Amino acid sequence: MTYDYDLFVIGAGSGGVRAARLSAQAGKKVAIAEQSRVGGTCVIRGCVPKKLMVYASELGDAIGHARGYGWSAENVTFSWDTLRDRIAAEVDRLNGIYNGILARNNVELFDHRAVLKDAHTIHIAGENRDVTAEKILIAVGGTPSRDESVDPDHIGLVSDDIFSLPEQPKRLIIAGGGYIAIEFAHIFAGLGTEVTLVYRGERLLRAFDPEISERVERDLKARGIRYISNAVFTDISVKNGEKCVELINGDVLHADEIMWAIGRRPLTDSLGLERCGIEVDKVGAILVNEDYQTTIPSVFAIGDVTNRVNLTPVAIREGAAFASTQMSGVPKRMDYHFIPKAVFSQPPVGTVGPSETECIEAGHEVDVYTADFRPMKNVLAESDERMFMKLVVDRANDRVLGCHLVGEDAPEMIQIAAIAVKAGLTKAQFDETCALHPTAAEELVTMTNKRSGRI
Repeated sequence: MTYDYDLFVIGAGSGGVRAARLSAQAGKKVAIAEQSRVGGTCVIRGCVPKKLMVYASELGDAIGHARGYGWSAENVTFSWDTLRDRIAAEVDRLNGIYNGILARNNVELFDHRAVLKDAHTIHIAGENRDVTAEKILIAVGGTPSRDESVDPDHIGLVSDDIFSLPEQPKRLIIAGGGYIAIEFAHIFAGLGTEVTLVYRGERLLRAFDPEISERVERDLKARGIRYISNAVFTDISVKNGEKCVELINGDVLHADEIMWAIGRRPLTDSLGLERCGIEVDKVGAILVNEDYQTTIPSVFAIGDVTNRVNLTPVAIREGAAFASTQMSGVPKRMDYHFIPKAVFSQPPVGTVGPSETECIEAGHEVDVYTADFRPMKNVLAESDERMFMKLVVDRANDRVLGCHLVGEDAPEMIQIAAIAVKAGLTKAQFDETCALHPTAAEELVTMTNKRSGRI
């Protein structure tokens, strides 16, 4: 058969754009559809605008710490409108760059929702017409979740809504205990909002090493964020112009805004998957094999829509692997081992490799090395904020299995440390590396505080 395109990509986020660009560069005729804005969650309503907000919220502390170094700052004020509008302008700029990437590589863009009709046919909803492709790639990502039974009228916000708020809330209640909830709790607390975090479990960041989670909870409380554990929302309402949340224990909280940060789900609703026979799991994630192929041989899926490792760099690498294998004929697969992760709390978290508990459960006997100190920068600033570092080492061969950090610049450090951990370097090789003084990172190669692993 002759098709309109060699490849049609549904979803123009980071992964979809990377796959489309590389496929076009391989000489293929490519089209892509995006019902929102090119750039996807990370660029438009996720990582990028969120990190800009993190920077803004950290400056309040920086101004306070500057006094310890001889600086004075009087009548300091913060403008939510300025921050919001400048972030929006930067997002617009990045959106233009992504559009330019597609245009320069002759990828045809459809600014409409696309729906699967069969193994080779896509319906362009906004134009009410069909197009065909030899191969189809689904890269539509995910969307924030909320408890519809508690909030059927969508009184509560989700992360997508935060960046366009008309004004900064004076009081904010957040539901969740993962990285999105914790990051936004710190962001708004740093900007002066009174923040309450409500989590259904006992331990924040439960997917991370327990000592990291404990440190994050301690730091969160130290910043004045109210934390309520083992609780869920049972009702949300608006009374006398303010929003109210009733908790399972009967307590009622009052706020200007309420935010759901209880996770994300694959954005597969009304995509035509069932009609085509594409299998999904219980949360709607598309099932794929090692080469991102669905149960329909001509249809593939990458990124958050597969709900495997929901990180932007992973989607980008998956997109590149797909294009190499399917469009260039050079087989390539993503390696999912030792992916570095960060939580932009304040102070932030950086981690790579399994936690101490996961190492032991996998059958390793481990030694654990830790460092807990106040960074030099905080001494004159008269800040009690500390840094915590942890290496989990396989006792049998001295290999560093995991590296876990909490403290200023932890995400920057972990990106470099991840190279060593992924390469399988030993604790002895860490120790043989000369320290760079004076830095916080030098502690990674000078750790001697050792204990046996424990669950």
